[in-house]
Amino acid sequence: MKWTYFFLLCVLGFSGSSQDFQKEINVQVWKPFISSFNNYDANGFLAVHTKDVVRSPLDAKIILTYDEYLQNQLEGNKRGKENGNTRTLDLRFTERIANAATAIDIGIFKVTVNRKDGSTQSFYGRFHVVLRKENGVWKILVDMDSSEGRSIDEADYIAAKAME
Repeated sequence: MKWTYFFLLCVLGFSGSSQDFQKEINVQVWKPFISSFNNYDANGFLAVHTKDVVRSPLDAKIILTYDEYLQNQLEGNKRGKENGNTRTLDLRFTERIANAATAIDIGIFKVTVNRKDGSTQSFYGRFHVVLRKENGVWKILVDMDSSEGRSIDEADYIAAKAME
């Protein structure tokens, strides 16, 4: 009986909790993801993705490989910079599930674009992301998002939970 109790303590003590993994993911993935997106840094942005990434902006009905996703980001960033726009991405979560090797994060994103003419516009959507740990570092494996027919709004965004 004592050995069973000791074994359970060891397993539970070393396995970590979903919240511990989410904290790692926040530091290793989401904070650099947001920062590099906001700064038009396509290479930094893709650095938090595995080379095996499956990217699907569902509204466009396409699937991109790592190289296609990088090229798409480079082109979009170039347009944004040329237009003199700045942007701010924020993520909020509706579901977070994680174990030591794999995680699923679902939530609402908000992108606010500040245009050179002083106008501001916010866009919302839902994201579904599968992450995996590679060599001790979390990476995005599957990255899907959708505006869901533009039915996502500020109320949905506020109803979701902040990262921390």
